[in-house]
Amino acid sequence: MSVSPGLADLSRLYQTEFVRSARAVGVLWAVCTLCFAIIQVVILVQPSWVGTTASGPPRPSGTMGLFEVCLESDWPVPDCRGGLSSLSPLPSFQSVAVLVGVSLWAVWTSVLCLCLFRFCSAATVYKICAWLQLTAGFCLGLACLLFPDSWESPEMRVLCGDSVGSFSPGNCSVHWAYILALLGILDYAILATLAFVLANRQDALLPPDAPDVTAGLLMSA
Repeated sequence: MSVSPGLADLSRLYQTEFVRSARAVGVLWAVCTLCFAIIQVVILVQPSWVGTTASGPPRPSGTMGLFEVCLESDWPVPDCRGGLSSLSPLPSFQSVAVLVGVSLWAVWTSVLCLCLFRFCSAATVYKICAWLQLTAGFCLGLACLLFPDSWESPEMRVLCGDSVGSFSPGNCSVHWAYILALLGILDYAILATLAFVLANRQDALLPPDAPDVTAGLLMSA
């Protein structure tokens, strides 16, 4: 059955508009993925997961991360002790550091997979990246759950007092790195969902050769 010229033009116009919108959304998704991959490095190495508060008995002020404990000193730079230089996490947070490290590996692998747009269909690349981002979010979520369960440790007692326990920070409170990790779980869920949507729309609405066109547009942006 022949297709009328009007319907053919309308279909071609629809596909052109789809490619343009897919290009814009795909570039935004790729930029957000790269930005959060960089933020994930900051989350892993920063000694700002918990810190002392002004309430409670007088104690040295400081903060703690997965690798270091930093106490305020008379110098402008705090006195940090730990194994960041050797990538050796604090004993109580080894499992948390491993999970955050796996999450970091997954998100950076999804960033490297953007190069596959040159060789594979856009829908396939989006699905690969979506599963990697779901893996990253799952591991980061487990890390955020295990971290407060590990507070009953010698390092936390030195910094936060003897009243610390599982899910009880004593004289400390969570700091911005831990909050950023919690927000990262939501960010990974949004990025993975968006990647699945982009992949499914291209599978359903575009002809077989169109994903390669979109991939070329995305890589040339």
